[in-house]
Amino acid sequence: MKLIGSYTSPFVRKISILLLEKGIEFEFINEQPYNAENGVAQYNPLGKVPALVTDEGEYWFDSPIIAEYIELLGVAPTMLPADPKAALAVKQIEALADGIMDAALTSVREQARPAAQQSETELLRQRGKKSAAAWTCANSLSGREDSNRQPEPGNHRYRLRHRLSQLPPGFSRLVRRPSAAGETGRHPF
Repeated sequence: MKLIGSYTSPFVRKISILLLEKGIEFEFINEQPYNAENGVAQYNPLGKVPALVTDEGEYWFDSPIIAEYIELLGVAPTMLPADPKAALAVKQIEALADGIMDAALTSVREQARPAAQQSETELLRQRGKKSAAAWTCANSLSGREDSNRQPEPGNHRYRLRHRLSQLPPGFSRLVRRPSAAGETGRHPF
């Protein structure tokens, strides 16, 4: 199996972590999607990463599709609950996390523009998306009833510090996982 992409992409790191968590061997092919000379387009007609090439020569692209394909392989541990509705709830959290990454990337691209051309409105819009999605995700993971509640306006830094202190205990366990701790000898970060 080959994973095509760049570890500068959070979506490539997401798939790498999934493969590492499941103990699936893969070859990493470092391709920059913005390099006109790259081979990404041969794996994904959209020219985006990640792309996955199976041992049978099948091509899969778009991180949610790749994640679903990997889950269909039946390799433990399973990442989705057996109950279809509970599995859909996990996929919704995945969509929130992907949205946070999209908003973060949009913000980085906006801030890379010359200062006179940057849109403060766009940066605030992306910040709002990241904040709302992160809080909704955290609430969903902690099983709170108000998971769709939108964050109230005010001091973002204070609210972020306050909310980080309220994250469910499970978040601290994430850094101890083999894929996050680098114990596998392959580190997606």
